[in-house]
Amino acid sequence: MKRFLTFPRLAMLFAGVFGLAVIGVFAIQNYWVAPGKRCEAAGKWYDMENRICAQPISIAEITGRPIGVSRAEASAEKNRELVKIENEIALQNQARDAETARQKAALAARKGN
Repeated sequence: MKRFLTFPRLAMLFAGVFGLAVIGVFAIQNYWVAPGKRCEAAGKWYDMENRICAQPISIAEITGRPIGVSRAEASAEKNRELVKIENEIALQNQARDAETARQKAALAARKGN
């Protein structure tokens, strides 16, 4: 009676499983690890979970705040700009109201004659 798992068959089975494992390791290396290394070498960020290579964005680009300026300083500067704009609008409104009053007075004077 011949046995199914003889030494030559076990050796072939082991060699096959080992070969598949080696191929699997190289596939994982090329599919998961190598793209991350290439991405990081280019100065970008690599997300291993989603396999996304993303360009980092400076917080200054998002907020419009110069680098080295704190949030409080930038906020105070924006507030000064808003106050300046509000003052300019108030002056324009006063000038418009004064011109309207002058025109009404001139019209009333013309009707009174």
